[in-house]
Amino acid sequence: MAIFSYRTIQSPTTGIYKEKGSKFLAFAYPAESEPDIKNHLELLKKEYFDARHHCFAYVLGADRKKFRAFDDGEPNHSAGDPILGQIRSKELTNVLVIVVRYFGGTKLGVGGLISAYKTAAEDALSKAVVIEQEVLKDIVITYDYTSTPEVMRLVKELELQIRGQKFEQRCSLAAAYKLRHETLLHEKIALLKATGHDISTEG
Repeated sequence: MAIFSYRTIQSPTTGIYKEKGSKFLAFAYPAESEPDIKNHLELLKKEYFDARHHCFAYVLGADRKKFRAFDDGEPNHSAGDPILGQIRSKELTNVLVIVVRYFGGTKLGVGGLISAYKTAAEDALSKAVVIEQEVLKDIVITYDYTSTPEVMRLVKELELQIRGQKFEQRCSLAAAYKLRHETLLHEKIALLKATGHDISTEG
């Protein structure tokens, strides 16, 4: 079944949890891709270079099937998984949460670590504004110049997001459309063709 929209966070947020002298600083980011995630991680590692652990988890894609949890030297499944659990419990995607730990000298044990990473991640995510985003698909519409008014009407009616345009004898328009409008968009283009407009699509 097609997924037409997904929940993510509007902007970065931070959270904190302290336990027995250890400090857990949490950072939640909206992230569209793995390069995005790498960039956030590198910047945070530079800023908090003296911290012992930079643990993280992320979920990507409208179907939430792309994910990773990383313990960064903490006992297996004691850091990344609890962070991932918080992202999943809020049904979010395109989200990265990094928790930076400063060791306070007293070991917390695996149970204590799980609780600390979970609580820090939850603190950051609880402050985030959750938004609903439409799943978009790209299309390129090529058409004869005389069909410009009809194509512009399509743009307005179906709220196409224009990425680029060329106005020549043979025009082209690169745009993104909402996946929920896919059938309607292709029906309208087929109707234009049927009524004599020279129009074609890619994507």
